[in-house]
Amino acid sequence: MPETLPIDAVLPDLRAALAAHGRAVLMAPPGAGKTTRVPLALLPVIRGRIVMLEPRRLAARAAAERMAETLGEPLGQTVGYRIRGEAVPGTRIEVVTEGILTRMIQSDPALDGIGCVIFDEFHERSLNADLGLALTWEARQALRPDLALLVMSATLDAEPVAALLDTAPVIRSDGRAFPVETRWLDRPLPAGARLVPEAARLVHEAEADTRDTGGTILTFLPGEGEIRRVAAALSTDAEIVPLYGAMDFKAQRAAMQPAAPGRRRIVLATSIAETSLTIPDVRVVVDAGRARRARFDTGSGMSRLVTERVSRAEAEQRRGRAGRVAPGICYRMWARAEEGALLAFAPPEIAVADLAGLALELANWGSDGRDLAFLTPPPHAALTEARALLRDLGALDAQDRITAHGRALVALPLHPRLAHMLMLAGRDAADLAALTAERDPLTGAPADLTLRLRAIRDLNAYEDRHPWPANPGTLHRIRDEAKRLRRMAPAGQGLSPGAMAALAYPDRIGLRRKGDQPRYVLSGGKGAVLTDGDTLAAARLIVATDLDGDAREARIRMAAPVDEAELRELFADRIETVETVEWSRRENRISARRQERLGALVLADRALDDPDPQAMALAAFEGLRANGLSWAPAAARLRARIALIPDLGPVDDESLLADPNWLLPWLGRARTLADLRALDLTEALKTRIGWDGQQRLNDATPAHFVTPLGRKVPIDYDHETPSIELKLQELFGVARHPVVGGRPLRITMLSPGAKVIAVTTDLPGFWAGGYADVRKDMRGRYPRHPWPENPLEADPTTRAKPRGT
Repeated sequence: MPETLPIDAVLPDLRAALAAHGRAVLMAPPGAGKTTRVPLALLPVIRGRIVMLEPRRLAARAAAERMAETLGEPLGQTVGYRIRGEAVPGTRIEVVTEGILTRMIQSDPALDGIGCVIFDEFHERSLNADLGLALTWEARQALRPDLALLVMSATLDAEPVAALLDTAPVIRSDGRAFPVETRWLDRPLPAGARLVPEAARLVHEAEADTRDTGGTILTFLPGEGEIRRVAAALSTDAEIVPLYGAMDFKAQRAAMQPAAPGRRRIVLATSIAETSLTIPDVRVVVDAGRARRARFDTGSGMSRLVTERVSRAEAEQRRGRAGRVAPGICYRMWARAEEGALLAFAPPEIAVADLAGLALELANWGSDGRDLAFLTPPPHAALTEARALLRDLGALDAQDRITAHGRALVALPLHPRLAHMLMLAGRDAADLAALTAERDPLTGAPADLTLRLRAIRDLNAYEDRHPWPANPGTLHRIRDEAKRLRRMAPAGQGLSPGAMAALAYPDRIGLRRKGDQPRYVLSGGKGAVLTDGDTLAAARLIVATDLDGDAREARIRMAAPVDEAELRELFADRIETVETVEWSRRENRISARRQERLGALVLADRALDDPDPQAMALAAFEGLRANGLSWAPAAARLRARIALIPDLGPVDDESLLADPNWLLPWLGRARTLADLRALDLTEALKTRIGWDGQQRLNDATPAHFVTPLGRKVPIDYDHETPSIELKLQELFGVARHPVVGGRPLRITMLSPGAKVIAVTTDLPGFWAGGYADVRKDMRGRYPRHPWPENPLEADPTTRAKPRGT
């Protein structure tokens, strides 16, 4: 081998560990040389092929090329690689991206012919790496005890991984690094500071500070957009080179070449440059302190890209890139005091990502995941959501077992949604599948997917008609992937883009809400909105393929219009005819409708001619719950009487509205809030307490006091003391005070003009005392009414004296 690298010192220990135990964990910092040295060093001791996993395509190909170069061979002899859409087989070593291993082990669980599997850069904790390790470990346990397994990492805590692999030996290597000076901002950036201008300013500062020492400046930014904007903001003579995952290989390789003679180079990169890749002569790192990650929201069922602070491990990885070839400097775009707030490690992808693909792979393996060795078990809520989607796509049955359709989907290199679309819509959907799996090829364009499809199929024709610029590199990748997918797909079905998208996103078919704003309800029950003025804003039905993930009302970033007739044909088995009889709080009346529904969408809605009477009564009762009970005086008095006898049952509003059965027979004619307000609850309350209850009620709390004239005066039981109101003259001759249930009635006596003139619970005492004062005051005001000196000897009356008497 050429130059000595730090990893060389531990290779004998590593070979011995694998020979003795068949498994090991190798910890080696960046620059140690593990990626290109270890597979070659294992060739003499491993029987069969060595498969090494790399998290990124560029790193996989670069590692394979470097190992072949070390052996003095072209690619395709001892060393090869396999990535999506491209493969150069090797006889002994094959470097593959992580999803490739999953396909290998699913098709051949014994991994015949493979002697060792290496997981490189495992600290990145990608979902595919976690799954690949779990499946490989189970295959080793059950089928291949001779299969060697090696996990390599730069920053990951080794002990949990070693414990997961049945206390695997841990081998540690030193790195090859020169001292790196770290420079922080003097103070934290102010709230609202924009990343791009601050990053451009820091790059200029780094360039000026290190003009004498030279070397490449490697700048870490969260994504392609920031890279483009920082490049535009830089004013420099240096060569500016972008590096991000969506670039084609030719452009990525250009970033890994030495700078032109006499020129300095500034590489603007995403996290792709943190590990594995060797960028020549990096002596300065500028770290903007941000990383872009996919996050899945189980509440909305949507993934979204979020920009987050880097972890301390990521920051250290980036810093280390400055000390590979000479002493270096790392500029951090945060203050030193902010360091403690950084997470130790970024969360593993399995904890935050969409798990639909994982759930399908687990079902294909015949596992629910609980019996597999996951360093971080998949979250239950996200896995449950993923399985619900797969059942909706027909990939799983009701018991979450994989179906024949699911096996067809798992064989395709696509998210299950897109694989389902491709299998049902056929080759016509290849462009759409490739587009949906890629980033948006248009800049600033409306949401309409058909614009992107036109650009994919004929860029010149698109540019002649539309002003939104297209990214040729992205379009090229989409076309290449679509070409590959067509070879895997059945014949086309002639569906529109919207109909094809609906197959992939049956939960994101959107029906426009009423109103001026382009707001939609999605078939899965969530809300979504288009930007005002979008070309799709008038569409009644759309399918949203890209949303920002907002759980309340997601913004639609990409969608296609769809025709209702196509939806009815595609989802005929899902469209339900539902008769709804319910109380409308908005209209304050019963709404009785016959609706055709697709999920949460109401495709057709008309009045129900002959609604079920019981359903109507129940809906009216819901109206009472929404608006409260209305108590007419007679019903209120009856309720007050019942409340005095506890074993007749509670009659407060909350209790009465908890059970509709007592009132339903009286609600048959109620349709509106006015009907409910006019409802007399008296007879319903009587029925509720039954005949015996009414008899007890009448005995204990009579409804009326009968005056000497035989007139019935209602007794009011709403107060602590039962009460009546009547004119004083009607009580003439009553010598004993009226009593109800052993308690005296509270009598409010009224003047002939119906004004209160006295209140008493002792009528004989009133006649003997207070009456004289009342008589003195009232006889002058009401001379035509009797005011006898002795009321006990007078006849009761409600009449005035005839005029002239």
